[in-house]
Amino acid sequence: MAPETPVIQINDLHKAYGALEVLKGVSLSAPKGNVISLIGSSGSGKSTLLRCCNLLEDSQQGEILFKGEPVRWKGTGHGRRPSDPKQVLRIRTNLSMVFQQFNLWSHMTILQNVMEAPLTVLGRDRAEVEEAARGYLEKVGIGDKCDVYPAQLSGGQQQRAAIARGLCMEPEALLFDEPTSALDPELEQEVVRVIKDLATEGRTMLIVTHDMKLAADVSDHVIFLHQGLIEEQGAPDILFGAPKSERLRGFLSATHAT
Repeated sequence: MAPETPVIQINDLHKAYGALEVLKGVSLSAPKGNVISLIGSSGSGKSTLLRCCNLLEDSQQGEILFKGEPVRWKGTGHGRRPSDPKQVLRIRTNLSMVFQQFNLWSHMTILQNVMEAPLTVLGRDRAEVEEAARGYLEKVGIGDKCDVYPAQLSGGQQQRAAIARGLCMEPEALLFDEPTSALDPELEQEVVRVIKDLATEGRTMLIVTHDMKLAADVSDHVIFLHQGLIEEQGAPDILFGAPKSERLRGFLSATHAT
């Protein structure tokens, strides 16, 4: 039987800001139902890679495929841009991004925040969307907070609302950009529990994280980035248990993970 086409496939991706090269030829594959964690020091290119996946950032070279469909480009180098806005919208709506800083709309209730994109972007039926939104808020443990505003919630509750908002788009994959780094340790655990639950459901996820325990617990595959290149990658038990590269060993000892 032929292997299933990955949800996200990246081949030899390069990204620079002016003269600063952030990604120097990175490739990754996120098969359906797999959790891929991206780890590495600040400035290693983790978040940039995630944003390139979602076409929030333009890359200068390399291929991005969504379910086997390559992103179409026009121009080259720093002038390269996606050539088909409809394709970009379709890919983005299938890859829900959960940001470090929650990005909830302060003037809307939590329920309205979760419902907004499926209503305006996907044009789905309001009653159906409301039922789904309430279900997802229940799922992340804040079903009783539908009618409050973001400012009335803790950081952990706001981040769980942001995850419910991502889920309500019924995406093919969830992309997490440091989902717990803005939180206090006890609030961090609330969010980690939700991510672990999603992993056990077999959801496709790409997670940029500084939390090595989370990466070890939920990932099928871990990628260690160093200065814009993949230094080492593999199954979490091997990567964390028997790292091969000196740089990864140094990184893990600095994060007290080993």
